Amino acid sequence: MNMKPLPSPYRPDPIIASLGAKIGDVVRPAHFPEAVLRFRNDRWAATIGLADYDDAAWVRHFGRFEPLPDNMPEPLALRYHGHQFRVYNPDIGDGRGFLFAQMRDGDGRLLDLATKGSGTTPYSRRGDGRLTLKGGVREILATEMLEALGVNTSKTFSIIETGEELMRGDEPSPTRSAVMVRLSHSHIRIGSFQRVAAKGDAAFMEELIAYCLQQLFDVACSENPAAQLLELAVERVADLAASYMVAGFVHGVLNTDNINITGESFDYGPWRFTEYWDPQFTAAYFDESGLYAFGRQAEALHWNLGQLAVALRLLSDAPPLIAALERFPALYQHAVIRRFLWRLGVASRAEALDRQLVEAAERAMSREKIAIDQFFYRYRHGIADAGEAPGEYEAAFADLLRDYAPVAGDRHDYWAKGAICSMLINEVEGIWQAISQKDDWQMLQRKILDIREMGQAHISPSF
Repeated sequence: MNMKPLPSPYRPDPIIASLGAKIGDVVRPAHFPEAVLRFRNDRWAATIGLADYDDAAWVRHFGRFEPLPDNMPEPLALRYHGHQFRVYNPDIGDGRGFLFAQMRDGDGRLLDLATKGSGTTPYSRRGDGRLTLKGGVREILATEMLEALGVNTSKTFSIIETGEELMRGDEPSPTRSAVMVRLSHSHIRIGSFQRVAAKGDAAFMEELIAYCLQQLFDVACSENPAAQLLELAVERVADLAASYMVAGFVHGVLNTDNINITGESFDYGPWRFTEYWDPQFTAAYFDESGLYAFGRQAEALHWNLGQLAVALRLLSDAPPLIAALERFPALYQHAVIRRFLWRLGVASRAEALDRQLVEAAERAMSREKIAIDQFFYRYRHGIADAGEAPGEYEAAFADLLRDYAPVAGDRHDYWAKGAICSMLINEVEGIWQAISQKDDWQMLQRKILDIREMGQAHISPSF
């Protein structure tokens, strides 16, 4: 579930140790020539009792990876397999990251601190285990924007520049390096279950399922824990797919090793926000078939859940797993409607009417080339701003919207500014160019403030 940051004391709970040595490999972090703190997320540090660390302590723990008090004594590179663009790959795992701490927030929710760019592991293959600074900046922008738009996402917790020159084939090189820390509600992936199934380890599959149900979903195991877990995953991932669509977001690499069992979005590589409602829009230049295009993300995530079901056949008969998968389309459609209304700031009327409104909105945006962010800003609270006469499809949508009441208590100065907060590729590149060419971080800092203001202008999501 998408949560608001609320202060909490530090409550270490490295409970992943209960899964034993099969979940991951003990690794050592790389030693970096420099450790320059570039970003610290004090909003979310407060939720796990770490906001009081000064910058020197922050760098020790999140740049040099000195263990946190009473937490994991050594980092773990997690083991998993995965379908990558629907080709099964058993030779993957945490190749440039590791899990190094777990703690509880004020609601008792288990959270992980894990890395990206922290050095090589047994799963690095020919990679250098590093992260470009540009990749770290892009992670900040993706997670901040998605959080503001109500998406259940990991949080970029820390970015520290590490003083190495990296060679990359898909961007100007040499380029600057960084290590990132991510705060997330688990790093157990669909691919984690695929690996256990491929090994035929029924006993460990039982342990892993119980861990997820009890520690991540906070429920007791039923008579069929495998089907129970799939039911919960289907609900969360269907909502994730809907949240991408309403945010206008394209993840780019929806492989099974990138899908968290809790339905929390994470691991942002070639992501993009699409300006228009364009189902064919892709984020990754290497996605030549459009497998993970904007309009195919729900299909991709449903397919991935199917691979989870295949893995869970190690412990469950097929019928209850099939029944769980068959819930996905209806859950997804309901979530799209719920999230559309949330972003419009209006109250639901009736399912058939709500569906009609959403379909009219999609037609208006796609056929009249109205930018997604502009559309939601214009019609927030059901009141369009003054301007040019709308086209046929936009007028049809506006007619339907007139019967919808604004949600009470949802007023903020942001909606009167006329300055729409978006996150399109040209701005992303401009922010990076200022850092790359002039070491100017002001554009990034201002953008984070703008995004957070936009997030505050939306009512807290109830999904």
